[in-house]
Amino acid sequence: QVRLVESGGGSAQAGGRLRLSCVRSGDTSSVNCMAWFRQSPGKEREGVAALYGGTPQYFHDSVRGRFTVSLDVYRNTMYLEMNDLKPEDTAMYYCAADLWPYGGAWRCGGNVDTYDSWGQGTQVTVSA
Repeated sequence: QVRLVESGGGSAQAGGRLRLSCVRSGDTSSVNCMAWFRQSPGKEREGVAALYGGTPQYFHDSVRGRFTVSLDVYRNTMYLEMNDLKPEDTAMYYCAADLWPYGGAWRCGGNVDTYDSWGQGTQVTVSA
């Protein structure tokens, strides 16, 4: 069982920055793949960024170059640094983990079906 808790969401103006945190707890020893997703009202949940073993593996085209993802193993926390925010980044942001112990980096991307454990989400709102 792995528990994920997001924080750091809020409001920002276009061009601003926010940092999201995802604290993981429980049986995290076999968790190698983690990701950030986001979902806006009326839209499907989409992958934003993913990392495997602490190394970034995937970024959505719309955030590449603006967002970075990292893992602090000692704090058991994954971060999403969001720079140059745009109104279209407005969404609920979710942290997710792939609990399959035999998965490799090839699985670690933006496919929502890969992930078994999800946080409750944190809202990000960007105004023009």
